[in-house]
Amino acid sequence: MDTANIEKTHKSPPAEAAGKADVEALVRLCADDMAAVNAIITERMQSDVAVIPALAEHLISAGGKRLRPLLCVAAARLAGTTSIHHQKLSAAVEFIHTATLLHDDVVDSSQLRRGKVAAHLIWGAPSSVLVGDFLFARAFELMVETDSLQALGILSKASGVIAEGEVLQLMKAYDVNLTEETYIDIISAKTAALFAAASESGAVAAGASPARQQALRDYGLNLGLAFQIQDDALDYGGTAQSLGKNAGDDFAEGKATLPLILAVKATPQAADFWHRTVSMREQTEGDLAQAQALIVESGAMAQTMETARHYAQKAKDALKGFEASDWRTALESLADYSVERTK
Repeated sequence: MDTANIEKTHKSPPAEAAGKADVEALVRLCADDMAAVNAIITERMQSDVAVIPALAEHLISAGGKRLRPLLCVAAARLAGTTSIHHQKLSAAVEFIHTATLLHDDVVDSSQLRRGKVAAHLIWGAPSSVLVGDFLFARAFELMVETDSLQALGILSKASGVIAEGEVLQLMKAYDVNLTEETYIDIISAKTAALFAAASESGAVAAGASPARQQALRDYGLNLGLAFQIQDDALDYGGTAQSLGKNAGDDFAEGKATLPLILAVKATPQAADFWHRTVSMREQTEGDLAQAQALIVESGAMAQTMETARHYAQKAKDALKGFEASDWRTALESLADYSVERTK
């Protein structure tokens, strides 16, 4: 994996003016498509077993930008689609994402998701896992209905890669000496893989050339890396209200994300603290604040942010082969937004 020479300061061009870094332009462009996608989602999450739509609705209606289905729509439109196959693929992408969230919250014993009480705390872990399985099944039904074996292959492979990433992260939990390379491997699988697959499958639905399919896959992959690295930085600097989850969850769960990995390397004098709080998970009041201070004062936070900007720039570079358009501009703005957002 491209670790982007994390130990060095990147020389990527700075993001353009902050005013251009947003997701709203993309949301506006995708509005008609997303209305259709949302209708598909509502229809396909129904079941005669009442707990299934109730639990699914709890998470799906909780908000969020639905970036992954937006990416599928935008990729198809940027590539000049003349069909609406991307709408079913976009709904499938959202179902895959929601299913993984339901499973992850059980594995991580998460308390909040998108600002709401995690579903497993209301309906129980078994129901959350099984509704996640139901949504995976619905996703594959939608893929098959598009008659695109290529799109089916892309999204089904991504589903497997996501699971591999989650298992790898579980195996590496509490590892205070996790390498940057392994960290990139984990987030490439658990987060960036679905961003990449959503973008690529949209291009496939549009009948784009192999080169354009690859370019949009590269865009999604690098956007996903930038987005996750920013998420990991925010976990040490945000609040539960802004994040929609509890700030400091990664630290409490013993996850070695990039801010912590870099801080551990930069603060050998704090080795005993990191071992106790991360490896042993023996945390007391004030430990999170101390970890946050070490991350900021060591320069680890600044380095993390620079790494996120590096990947955002790579995402924008992947679009250079496309002609200028509102769609391309909106996707470039999304890349900037991924690292400038505060929640």
